[in-house]
Amino acid sequence: MPKEYTAGQRQVQTHADSTRLADQMAEKVVRAEISSDDKLFIEARDMFFLATIDADGHANCSYKGGEPGFVRVLDESTIAFPIYDGNGMFMTAGSIVDNGEVGLLFVDFDGQSRMRLNGAATLHAEDELISEYPEAQYVVRVKAREVFVNCPRYIHRLELVERSVFVPKSNTQTPVAEWKQKMIENGAGNILSSKDPTVPGD
Repeated sequence: MPKEYTAGQRQVQTHADSTRLADQMAEKVVRAEISSDDKLFIEARDMFFLATIDADGHANCSYKGGEPGFVRVLDESTIAFPIYDGNGMFMTAGSIVDNGEVGLLFVDFDGQSRMRLNGAATLHAEDELISEYPEAQYVVRVKAREVFVNCPRYIHRLELVERSVFVPKSNTQTPVAEWKQKMIENGAGNILSSKDPTVPGD
């Protein structure tokens, strides 16, 4: 069975009389390999939700967005994606360094389908892929442990109106975030990282 349930999961399954179904799902649906269909689904997404756990055991969930294809399937067990400029807290990236356990949820809101990928992540400042992601600060690689499709019943159907203009693109000037611009105007720009693309070079 690809997935081994925890004592807590078994407790709830037993209470809900769903152990038979859970075992069937683990045997037939959960797998460790990324299939060709999984690759097509993942690389067509322009966003996903990412859960991490820090050194204190506290969970954190973040949204990651980009152009379709910003998450790449490198082989049947590995994906990669960039970490772009943010608010400087690096809670997600730091938790990956702390722990490495991650859970990714990919959702196609228009097609009303979703996929989970759980595994072990590593953070790389000097990755061979980083030059292929404009303005990326790091590249995250995830070794998949569990890949499976979820029931789509409760996915609301949404349509894309516009992709964020802040997603970095080759040969395109990325706009400055409004909150950073206000910091600079208010004389607080000195607290921004020297690596921040907003900060003028010498």
